Amino acid sequence: MNLDGETNLKLKQALEVTSSLNEEDLKDFRATIKCEDPNANLYSFVGTMEFEEQQHSLSPQQLLLRDSKLRNTDHIYGAVIFTGHDTKVIQNSTEPPSKRSKIEKKMDKIVYLLFGVLFLMAFVGSVYFGVVTKNDSDRRWYLRPDDANVFFDPKRATFAAVFHFLTALLLYSYLIPISLYVSIEIVKVLQSIFINQDVNMYYEETDKPARTRTSNLNEELGQVDTILSDKTGTLTCNSMEFIKCSIAGIAYGYGVTEVEKTMAKRKGSPYNSSQIRSTIKGFNFDDERIVNGNWVNGPRSDVVEKFFRLLAICHTAIPDIDENTGKVTYEAESPDEAAFVIAAKELGFEFFKRTQTSVHVNELCPVIGESVKRSYKLLNIIEFNSSRKRMSVIVRDEEGNLLLLCKGADSVMFERLAENGREYEKETREHVNEYADAGLRTLILAYRKLGEQEYNLFEEKFLEAKNSISVDRGARIDEVTEEIEKDLILLGATAVEDKLQQGVPECIDKLAQAGIKIWVLTGDKMETAINIGYACSLLRQGMKQITITLDKPEITALEKTGDNDVIAKASKQSVVRQIIEGKNQVDDLNSEALALIIDGKSLAYALDEDVKKLFLELAIGCASVICCRSSPKQKALVTRLVKEGTKKITLAIGDGANDVGMLQEADIGIGISGVEGMQAVMSSDIAIAQFRFLERLLLVHGHWCYRRISSMICYFFYKNVTFGFTVFLYEAAASFSGQPAYNDWFLSLYNVFFTSLPVIAMGVFDQDVSATYCLKFPLLYQEGMQNVLFSWRRIIGWMLNGVCSAVIIFFLCVKTLSPQGFNKQGKIAEYQILGATMYTCVVWVVNCQMALAISYFTLIQHVFIWGGVAAWYLFLLAYGAMPPKISTTGYRVFVETLAPTPFFYLVTAFVVVSALVPYFAYKAVQMRFFPMYHGMIQWIRYEGKIEDPGYCEIVRQRSIRPTTVGLTARSLARTSPLKDNKNQRSR
Repeated sequence: MNLDGETNLKLKQALEVTSSLNEEDLKDFRATIKCEDPNANLYSFVGTMEFEEQQHSLSPQQLLLRDSKLRNTDHIYGAVIFTGHDTKVIQNSTEPPSKRSKIEKKMDKIVYLLFGVLFLMAFVGSVYFGVVTKNDSDRRWYLRPDDANVFFDPKRATFAAVFHFLTALLLYSYLIPISLYVSIEIVKVLQSIFINQDVNMYYEETDKPARTRTSNLNEELGQVDTILSDKTGTLTCNSMEFIKCSIAGIAYGYGVTEVEKTMAKRKGSPYNSSQIRSTIKGFNFDDERIVNGNWVNGPRSDVVEKFFRLLAICHTAIPDIDENTGKVTYEAESPDEAAFVIAAKELGFEFFKRTQTSVHVNELCPVIGESVKRSYKLLNIIEFNSSRKRMSVIVRDEEGNLLLLCKGADSVMFERLAENGREYEKETREHVNEYADAGLRTLILAYRKLGEQEYNLFEEKFLEAKNSISVDRGARIDEVTEEIEKDLILLGATAVEDKLQQGVPECIDKLAQAGIKIWVLTGDKMETAINIGYACSLLRQGMKQITITLDKPEITALEKTGDNDVIAKASKQSVVRQIIEGKNQVDDLNSEALALIIDGKSLAYALDEDVKKLFLELAIGCASVICCRSSPKQKALVTRLVKEGTKKITLAIGDGANDVGMLQEADIGIGISGVEGMQAVMSSDIAIAQFRFLERLLLVHGHWCYRRISSMICYFFYKNVTFGFTVFLYEAAASFSGQPAYNDWFLSLYNVFFTSLPVIAMGVFDQDVSATYCLKFPLLYQEGMQNVLFSWRRIIGWMLNGVCSAVIIFFLCVKTLSPQGFNKQGKIAEYQILGATMYTCVVWVVNCQMALAISYFTLIQHVFIWGGVAAWYLFLLAYGAMPPKISTTGYRVFVETLAPTPFFYLVTAFVVVSALVPYFAYKAVQMRFFPMYHGMIQWIRYEGKIEDPGYCEIVRQRSIRPTTVGLTARSLARTSPLKDNKNQRSR
């Protein structure tokens, strides 16, 4: 069933009383189903079926959701419960969150600003025009004001000013870059295609490339300030391997985990790197005392037998037998459950068949030393959930014994042990703590024998609770199971490893060098999360840790009283006190890298309205943050807190359904297409296959997209301001008479043919530095984080550059063309010639400006830039050849007037060079004396110092902050351990 996005199979079974019905029986089948109202919960279903005058409870195990895919069965017979809008797939359908980049929102503000400038220009011109029209009857005699319409009539100057205002709004509307929005959408789609086609983000093992599911957020990839990451399946592989176990107080398994290797390196002690890895997926166990049936001759072999028998029986996995080879594979609801069944199989307890009411296992018999087939009647399955934190099955063996087999988290299992079942508790607790320190996930295994009377009483209550269709059905079931899941006898503990994905430490190191903060939000135990933090270099030796937890004696003592109000009040006070103490540490040790670690209980209070601001201030002062035992809702709330509290770009990355809220809440949601299914991917903005691809996605594509979009928008405003202000200046020189400087077609085609394609090419192809240098010098990324390329200063600077270019173009064209003769016949430059010359200069200037602004030329950019200029001349020829009724002021203006006149070319060249000199001078001074980050890298490349390790290291060090994390920071801390102490003493 994949409605929830998970790819693992879910066990679905008919009721035992109906499982044997065939097609003939169904003709006379009569039953009544009562169930809950339609709702969106995928994981619960409350209902009963009355059949043959008996009530039978219905659970999610009997419910097939719409869009389910059937496996391991030929056909089914069913009754439809919900249809249409009542189905859970429709109940779960929600409007996707609307996400829009901050650059686009800022661009809207710039457009509003330009609208304001437009209205101001039109208003000033209209007032001036109204005043002049009212007071002028002689100076502009050629307008014949006495015989004029409203526009120049001194008696109706107010109306003339109003009409001029409307005319000016249309005339100056070219200031507003309407085509910018279309151009940006085109550019973003093409950028997304390049991201999708990047072979360096293609994962061959699963045949999955990067996939951008929306193009709205490309540029925000270059501005990420904080990454909030899931752990399991995101930093780790979510491919569990059975590596160690503790049975009867004895630890088994010699495997060395990635965390243990990292811890050994941290302590400077050697470790055995010659370990032989198993070729069996999910099984990496090595201990000669257990393998190959050697456990039969070992100590407490009876406990070992029960331990692996429990692993082979207590699960919901489905065996799949290959008909050709006879090999058994398993489909399980989770990777760790599959690892348990595989481990049991490899160690002599092969689960090979499941029916509606039985489980069949090939067991290694310690008496005869051979495998024997045994069947266990499956009476009840009490499934795992996040509140119970355990799973149990009740079976009857071939000897008629009733057994309750249970596995679960240590936090709930030890308290359920019987007095005579705690023989190995001390040793098992020690081993579990050791396994947690090694980054392993642990479960406690225990069992008990049931009496017939006890079981019959339980079954009666259990059926009654399951047949209930009230709201508290779940609570009633839990209450009944609580009574029987007690007085257990401890067998031992399992430990499975979820390995770090390839390249995770290196990726985190590069992201940290770029100045990005990394938070880990996980549901794992604190010890496991901390050790994974060490393994992926989020934590390092010597880094001070601020730990906020409610596992304190005073809180534990209060919890025993059962007074919830008192417990809640004391817990909140404890959390607030710890946050304040941590904040004081941050203030006192502001030169040191600090790590914040908080558990789920504490996080619940830290996210309260009156505490969360204080918690955020502490968190952003730390180099890394790890939230343990956090629920999906808490992940989303933490993401919202960081996004709204810092007002900076947040990126969430996860792989499972429990990460969906976090992905949708963040500015950018990255889904990992891993083994947990596609729910995270379906809710994400961008999908990648491995965490390490985040390095290239942000540092290369993010930086490029941010730079391209920012430069593209600034240039777009520049070229429109340049064009629009020449129109304004000409109209001002014409006494605000409403006379346009250019032909109507010239005005209409400026943004369509002559200047549009170069800016699109810039947004798609431009690179300040290559991908290699983006990765070599992560400091480049800080340009996006600081938003230096799209700050108001830079935007206004480009607009002033446009005004400057417009002033130079207008006044030089007017002064050079008037009043002397334009050609050898002595013809002066009329407004048609002046307009065409000015337009030619504008086209040349804005396209040459583009050539100066581009850092990376391609053939396409050359074609678009110089093609835009050539297109203007070709248009002038074609348009001028049309009849005067069509071409109006453009009739043969190029062929007869401009082209034969050398002065036209001299004016064009002189004006273009003069208009570009201010920008060229500014860039030359900035590049030489005040280079930005990308300018520094360009100088390194230009001067040939890219192979000079010393010089490159000086530049690279500028990107490493004193509070950063990662391999580089760990290396620096190791080589200069006294640095922080010196800084502290100097204060």
